[in-house]
Amino acid sequence: MNPVFTKIIFCTGFCLLLLNGCKENTNSPVESVEDDILSGGEMTTYTSGSSAFSLPAPNLTQENLDKHLLGDAQFEQKFVEAPADVNPGLGPLFNNNSCINCHVSDGRGRPPFPGGKLGSMLIRISMPGADEHNGPNPVPGFGAQLQDKAIFGYDAEGTITITYTEITGNYPDGTSYILKKPTYTITGSVAGNVLLSPRVAPAVFGLGLIEAIPEEAIIANADENDLDGDGISGKPNYVWNYKTNSFELGRFGWKANVPTLLQQTAGAYNGDMGITSPFFPMENCHTNSLCDTTNDDPEISEQTLEAVEFYIQTLAVPSRRDYDKPEVKRGKNLFKEVGCNSCHITEFKTGINSKIAEVSNQKIHPYSDFLLHDMGDKLSDNRPDYDATGNEWRTAPLWGIGLVEIVNGHTFFLHDGRATTLEEAILWHNGEGKKSKDKFMRLSKSERGALISFLKSL
Repeated sequence: MNPVFTKIIFCTGFCLLLLNGCKENTNSPVESVEDDILSGGEMTTYTSGSSAFSLPAPNLTQENLDKHLLGDAQFEQKFVEAPADVNPGLGPLFNNNSCINCHVSDGRGRPPFPGGKLGSMLIRISMPGADEHNGPNPVPGFGAQLQDKAIFGYDAEGTITITYTEITGNYPDGTSYILKKPTYTITGSVAGNVLLSPRVAPAVFGLGLIEAIPEEAIIANADENDLDGDGISGKPNYVWNYKTNSFELGRFGWKANVPTLLQQTAGAYNGDMGITSPFFPMENCHTNSLCDTTNDDPEISEQTLEAVEFYIQTLAVPSRRDYDKPEVKRGKNLFKEVGCNSCHITEFKTGINSKIAEVSNQKIHPYSDFLLHDMGDKLSDNRPDYDATGNEWRTAPLWGIGLVEIVNGHTFFLHDGRATTLEEAILWHNGEGKKSKDKFMRLSKSERGALISFLKSL
């Protein structure tokens, strides 16, 4: 069925369910919006099933809902090798052939199965140093990301092999745990001294709200030199905006290395699918002699970019669930007691978006400060990205994290999916996160379980 019609049918049914009581929603409407239950403010959905990340914001006007559905159709389009009557231009080098194949159900990607293709994971690559805009220095002949697929007649840039080493440990109460440390090996012609950084595809819901947070609200939480002495020194990442030709606050990506959703969208078309646009008119393979690097006619229009941008700007955010259960309430208090909220800040208020009124003036609860933090050597990719060092990562938003298993069928967390549970994700925290991790480890087993139950309620 045509994806536009599919979403229209679903939205019509969803509206009727709201009038008569939505079966998927386990919560009745909340009595107060003073707490963090309405994760996305008026852009919150109560749906908690497999479609929880894929719904349009419920406060959209009919006109904006129509625009959202058109963008949804573009998000799901699959590109093919030229010439073709529909969606030509794939490659010649690429990682995937559509947005939805990386961001499955608009949710979180995962590392590949043993011996499998990357799928919803990609590998950033660069050389030591920085380019003219102080970003990662592209690998000559290969660009800024390893493209492990190619159209007929071309060779992929390489393949990646992931092996895991087990790390065993014990909590102070004697409970044992096992972590798996990944090692990445590139097979192909990419230079041996290349810097690489694995990245699973992040979820795309709620991004319009993040974009609408005033810059000063994010900067207000920065403490780069740790002047308050709490061991937390979050800092902003200022990155190059290719449309305004200026440095701006980075908000998106695992290292906050992208300033806007338009640039994020155009970069994904170009790097992931080999699709050129007015934003990035050349293929992402730089000086590779097998790749046409001339400034050809764009393969998609600016209108297509803007349609997909609008789609991800207007996706709803799932509400919290089970927030009234005693164990979840206990876990929420423990989350604060161990200091997780020092980086995973509960609340922001969005500013004014003159083009999309629905994202404006919303009290939201993303559980992130959107700043860079040193997470220690064990999580380091040893690859700088603008102001981010190899050890530094943007605080990941936690909203919706308890629905990843339902929506995406897995529980792989952190930037490279090495953590197979939320508990493991906490245990990988070091650097600025070590103090909170150590406090978590000193909790009793039941207390640790309560904190995890709280995370699953988000």
